[in-house]
Amino acid sequence: MEDVEIPELEAGNVLVKVKAVGICGSDIGRVNVFGAYRPNLTVGHEFSGEIVAVNEAGAWKVGDRVVVAPLIPCKSCQWCATGHYSLCESYDYFGSRRDGAMAEYVDVPVGNLLLTPDNVSFEAGAMTDPAANAIHAIWNGGLSSGETVAVFGAGPIGLFAIQFAKILGASRVIAVDIKDDKLAVAKNVGADEVINGLTEDPIEKLSALTGGKGINLVIETAGSRIAQNQAVCSAGKLARVVFVGISHDKLELSEKAVNTILRHELAVKGSWNSFSNPFPGREWTYSLELMSEGKLQTDVITSHRLSLDEGPEIFKKLMDKDFFFNKVLFLP
Repeated sequence: MEDVEIPELEAGNVLVKVKAVGICGSDIGRVNVFGAYRPNLTVGHEFSGEIVAVNEAGAWKVGDRVVVAPLIPCKSCQWCATGHYSLCESYDYFGSRRDGAMAEYVDVPVGNLLLTPDNVSFEAGAMTDPAANAIHAIWNGGLSSGETVAVFGAGPIGLFAIQFAKILGASRVIAVDIKDDKLAVAKNVGADEVINGLTEDPIEKLSALTGGKGINLVIETAGSRIAQNQAVCSAGKLARVVFVGISHDKLELSEKAVNTILRHELAVKGSWNSFSNPFPGREWTYSLELMSEGKLQTDVITSHRLSLDEGPEIFKKLMDKDFFFNKVLFLP
């Protein structure tokens, strides 16, 4: 923790006073293990706040409540030209490439702003990013009404994926995790069944729950080699498996998993970030719409509300993972 200057406001930008900022799973590794793209970077990319100054900001004005999309695409590469902003070849990003939001103030380009609905809290707004990641993954998987869905990993993205799957008409949503307290939250947000992967074999249990047919859409958010393999093995015929979790590890599929891919003609996909056309994308506006309509739960996902000066201690604890946590929010 240190005192720094308030950012200088560039033309076409606004100064956002940060009201809530979440810790993403990627932040834990970034802070404790891997480091950032430059020394002394301020981390934090899941955030909301209030505009306190403007500089050639168009219709944006002081007092506007905003959610900020963290990706700043180049808008000139072939992927940006086709609206695939998550695949931008020369992007900037709050909290990993430029100073982020675990601070009191952030300088934000107006193109990254979304107006927060009046009935959506700053805390909920700060969770638009993980919600957008979840719906991006489900749309990547092509969920149809009446299908079965399994979500491996009951962290924030997984918990949003459970809710979106129910909203979009899944007939049954099953959550898999190795911690009972996280599975309890999964039940709370709408999971029809939960499976503890330490006490039950998820592959066998998912097969039994579907009468041997397997799951139609599997979303893997844990970033675990074991869970990734189980996700493939639990998929039914012509099913889709979407990998969301970042493992920083090998992906080694068992003979059974490879056999399942072949014999069930599976589609195995990656899902990266959450952006589409028009930027930042329908993932973001849809998430905020559902929050405003009361259809997307956020409070139950939040496990910690902390001040910024508690940051160093909580990041050390998060490396151990020997305590219950879900979304950890700082409230500057």
